[in-house]
Formats: sequence, structure tokens, C-alpha cells
Amino acid sequence: MENFFWTVGVIFEPHFSNCRRMLAKVNSFITTIDDVYDVYGTLDELELFTDAIVRWDLNFMDQLPHYMKLCFLSLYNSVNEMAYDILKDQGVDILPHLKNTWAGLCKSYLVEAKWYYSGYTPTLQEYLDNACISTTAEEAPTSGLMALGLKHLHCATNGSYTPVSSKNYRSLPPKVRCMVATEAADQIVRRSANYQSSTWEYNFVQSLTSKYKGEPYTARTRKLKAEISMRLANASKPLDQLELIDTLQRLGLSYHFVDEIESILKSLFDENHIQNTKTANDLYATALEFRLLRQHGYKVPQEVFNQFKDEQGNFRAWLHDDLKGMLYLYEASYLLVEGESILDDARDFTAKNLEKYVKKCNASEYLSKLASHALELPLAWRMLRLEANWFINVYETKTDMEPILLELAKLDFNMVQAIHQEDLKHSARWWKSTGLGEKLDFARDRPMENFLWTVGFIFEPQFSNCRRMLAKVNSLLTTIDDVYDVYGTLDELQLFTDAIVRWDLNFMDQLPHYMKLCFLSVYNSVNEMAYDILKDQGVDILPYLKKAWAGVCKSYLLEAKWYYSGYTPTFQEYLDNAWVSISGPTILVHAYFYVSSQTEEEASHFIEEYPDIIRWSSMIFRLADDLATSSDELKRGDVSKSIQCYMHETEVSEEKARDHIKNLIGNTWKKINGYRFANPRTSQTFIGVAMNLARMAQCMYQYGDGHGVGDLETKDRVKSILIEPL
Repeated sequence: MENFFWTVGVIFEPHFSNCRRMLAKVNSFITTIDDVYDVYGTLDELELFTDAIVRWDLNFMDQLPHYMKLCFLSLYNSVNEMAYDILKDQGVDILPHLKNTWAGLCKSYLVEAKWYYSGYTPTLQEYLDNACISTTAEEAPTSGLMALGLKHLHCATNGSYTPVSSKNYRSLPPKVRCMVATEAADQIVRRSANYQSSTWEYNFVQSLTSKYKGEPYTARTRKLKAEISMRLANASKPLDQLELIDTLQRLGLSYHFVDEIESILKSLFDENHIQNTKTANDLYATALEFRLLRQHGYKVPQEVFNQFKDEQGNFRAWLHDDLKGMLYLYEASYLLVEGESILDDARDFTAKNLEKYVKKCNASEYLSKLASHALELPLAWRMLRLEANWFINVYETKTDMEPILLELAKLDFNMVQAIHQEDLKHSARWWKSTGLGEKLDFARDRPMENFLWTVGFIFEPQFSNCRRMLAKVNSLLTTIDDVYDVYGTLDELQLFTDAIVRWDLNFMDQLPHYMKLCFLSVYNSVNEMAYDILKDQGVDILPYLKKAWAGVCKSYLLEAKWYYSGYTPTFQEYLDNAWVSISGPTILVHAYFYVSSQTEEEASHFIEEYPDIIRWSSMIFRLADDLATSSDELKRGDVSKSIQCYMHETEVSEEKARDHIKNLIGNTWKKINGYRFANPRTSQTFIGVAMNLARMAQCMYQYGDGHGVGDLETKDRVKSILIEPL
């Protein structure tokens, strides 16, 4: 309160709100850091802190004690963000002046600390010479004038600040034009993808609201959940429990009953129920139990299906008439791991028979809807939230549906949607504040689609912070991907990659203006995420985030070099780089720290070498993207993708190359399934996010480029998941 009160005294006029808000931050930091020097820090610690501020170097932060890390990183991020705002709005880099001011202030604090610890009493003049700085009279006005405008800042620094020369910036354009940019006397002709503008207006997003909030809905949910918990516990037969668990999963409700479901499935697995209780040749019951156990990490042997085969090893002829059993066996077969030929055969057998059934049956029948849906994309590969929305509507048409389940499903979906809407609005405000969508019109402006991905990654209501963070990561990755693929020259891209790898603000001076915006936005956002984890969990994750961003930018650069040199990589060369350039590892490294609490040692062990689950889910992401977008990307002038590399290397048709990519996706899913069984101690929440990355990729690229072209199926999906309640 007092820190803000100062700002009203400095400048009260209503149109200077931004200035007051900025000054309140500055005052709060000054108050805190003043107390660090005056009250808490030892002289050695204060020396280290002063050096860190003077250097303005995150690498120096490792030497600080934890409480000083919090102070330094919070100040560092906030000051860099203030500099970004001016760079974005006025096209001028004022960061050197802010750094100098903070360095001067902390050096003056240190002088006073040295006087105190040495018992020295300065002369009046010595004291006054230092105190005019340490009392912050210079710090606050300088930062305040920054917000008032660069003309004031120029005056406040006694003319020492030289604005960007009129030769290079006669006036800052509202957008960086995407076809031709003029630098000095040279003209650089740039490519353009001609992306459509965003389908979703900012004001519309901010207007979203929901009535499904508050105690009446929460109370009703609690009552319904209690009734369903009793049903789970009191079911008379294991099959009744399994059917209820399956329905809860498909309705998107199982996250409310994690402990109950785990207890039931563990008990069945420990009892070897699926093998010890002969299910009277009930294919449906066997397939259902098999799928649920495997979905939850229990590796039931594939041999449980041998009872449905004849002496020649073929599935028995009478199974053709068991449509429900075949449908559930088909879904179960997608939980296979490498080398499981019984399940491979089951998938082929059931797919052929289900296709025949769907062609001749009534499309409105409940079982027919499930079969058609499964043949289009199996349950194991579907985006969870979209699947829940679809199944709720289908379940409502089922003749023996349970009204209590339907009521809870609709209520819960709408309540979770209300939370997602708040996350979306927060993410849209952040994106607008960066100005990147307005300044860089060569890049995809996709705040809605970037948020939709995060709901696919992790929809549960308690993970709002993770969704909000991942929406930022997705938006920044989309923009930078377009910098490398569409707009940047090779020399510019080399400079940008070096800046990201060094993670050094001093290197930013070499970048062209549009890249300064990109770099500083990434730099500030990632540092802020690292601060959040440092504050909440006490773990410094910045080295791992820096590594992830360096890796993805180096992979982008390699593809740019291939493009500019006209080189077509071998298929394996392409894949070795492409699983990184699709950005999956970058997304998952950030997600890892937001969905699981780890010690620094655990984090280091997990992230030092990316675990296989990251590589494989990213590979599916890449291959699904290539199947949907490679033709359009080649037309605008992009590097050859997996399909073209395979065609070039093997001299096969595009159709055969596409079939090969689809087979690769299926084989990679086998590896992901196997990873779950082999790594039970790895955070199951994180494994779920990694699997959901692959699912979301297959969802987004199911009918084409659902990310780049947002007005096709993606628009309807956004409406059903984020806008329209059930």
C-alpha cells in the first residue's frame, strides 16, 4: 500500500496508470532489496548480490543463497519486462539505462554495508555523495520517466541517451511487413506464408462467461460423486465395476475417482482375475478388463486372447457375430507393445469385420456409432476432452444409460469449461500484452489454437497454472517457428540462434528489431516461469529450460540451412532433427516441472538426457504434422518433410510414403505403451501429458492443418470444448 501511495504522489493524473503500476513494482523491489542490505544479508552475500546486479547475468545467480535468488530473479524479470514494453511500443532499447541505474543503487547500498561492518563513520560529504543514490531518488524518477516517454528519459539522463537514428527508423511501423524489409540501402526479399488472421477476436474471448460456478453446482457435484463412489464400492460383480469405470473414463469423469478405480484394478490384477476366472468365452468382458488394466499400467499378457483362437491360430468363426466383443477387442488391441503378434492379428481381424458391419447397419444405432468412431481413430489415440464431449452426447441416446452419470458428466464438463475459459482469457491477455501478434504479421496469430493444445495436454481443473504456462510456450514457439520457416534470412537466423544458446541480453544488440521483440519476449517469459518454480518448489529449473529452447532453435536453424542450400536430408537425418524441431521436447520439459514436484537432483537426472517418452511422443507429433501440412509447406518454400525425404530416398510413390509414415506412428505408439509398463516410478501425470501431446497432434492434424488454418474443424472443436456448454 505504502509503495503504491508514493506513486500517486509522484504522478496522480488518471492517464498515467501504467506509470504508477510500474513505479509500484520499482518501489516494492527497492524496499525489499534495501532490507536485504540493511538487515539480513552478510557482507559476503551482499558482495555476491551486487556483482550479480552489476553483471546482469543469470549465470551468476547460481552463487547466490536461495533468498537472494528469489530477489534477483524477480527484479531481473520485472526490469526486463519494462524494457520489453518500451521496445514493443516505441522501438527503443532502454535496458542498458535501467541496468546502470540498478547497478548504481546496489553499489551504493554495498558501500553503506561496508561502512557498517567496518565500523567506519564517513565524513558528511562522503555520506551525502553516496546517500543521494542509496535513498533511491535517482532510481524511482528514472524508471518513472521511462513510462512517461523517451523524451523525458532523454532529459533525465542529461542527454546521454541517443535514440535510434532516424536513418534506420524514420517511424516505427505498426507491423513488420512480411514481403520486403529495408535495412540501410539493402532490400531483403522475404517469403510469406500468407496465413489467415485469427478467427477469434480478442474482445469475444474476453467476453466469455459461464453460469456453472459457485456453491450450488459444487454441492450438486459432491452429492452425485458420493452416489457414484458407493456404486463402485457396492457393485456385485467385477464386470459391473469394470463397465462403470469404462463409462466414467469415456464421460471424462474418472479423474474424480482415481483412488477407487486404482484400488479396484489393482485388486483384479493381483488376483490374476482375467486369467483365473474363465469368462465363459466372453470376448467383451475379457477385452474390457484387458484394456482398462493396460490403460492403468498393468501389463496383462496378450495370451489371454488365445482362448478365442482355433487350432490353426485364427480367431474363431463365431466371433464374427459378436459385434460388441469385436469392438472392444479392437480398442484393446491399440494397447499393444512391440512384438505382440496376437494383438496385431486382433486389430486386423476386428477392423475388417467392423468395417463390414458399419457398411450394412443403421448408422444411428449406438453400437454402430461407437464402431464408426473407433475405426476413424481408436480410443487410445483420441484427445480426452473432445472424446468426452462426443461420448456424452452419444451416451445420452443409449437406451439403458444411467441418468446420474449423464447429469454429473454434463455438469462437470460445464464446470471445467468455465475454468478453461478463465485460463483462456488470461492467456489471451498475456498474448495481447506481448504485441507479437500485431507487430509481426508474417507469423501465425493463434492464441485460441495455442490454448486449445493445452486443454488436450492436461484438462483437469487443478492444472490451470500449467495450461497458462504452456499457452505461452506454444505461442512463442509458433511465432519463432515462423521466423525460421518464413521470414528470417540465414544470417539473421544464425544470430538469433546464438542469442538463444548464449541466453545473454548483451547479445541482443546484434539482432534486427523484429528479432529483438521475439528474443526479449521469450527471454522474459521463460525466466518468469523459472522464477515461479524457484519460488514455489525451491528448484532452479532455468538451466533445463534454456537447454530446451537452445535445442529447438538449433534444430530450426539446421532445417533453414538445408532449405537455403537446397539439400534433401536422408530420411533418418530428417527424423533425428525433426522430433526436436516439432517443439515437443520444449513443451514437455516445461510441462514436467508444472505437473510434478521434483528435487533438483531428480530434475537433473530426468531431463539431462531426454527420456524416451519425450522422443516418441514428439515423433508422433512430427509425423502427424507432416501428413497434414507438408504439401502446403513445400508450396511456400520449406524444407522437405518426412514424406518427401522417404520418397526421395526409396523412390516410392507419395501414397506408399504416406502409408510408411502411418505405420511409423503405429509402431511408435507401441513404444509409448511399453514405456509406461517399464517405468512405473516416473510421474504418471507427466507420462499422461506426454501421451496427450501425441493424441493432441493426431487430433489437430486429423483433417489437415488444424493449427495453421483455424476456421476448419478446429473452429467447431473450439466451440464444443471451450465456448458452448452441454
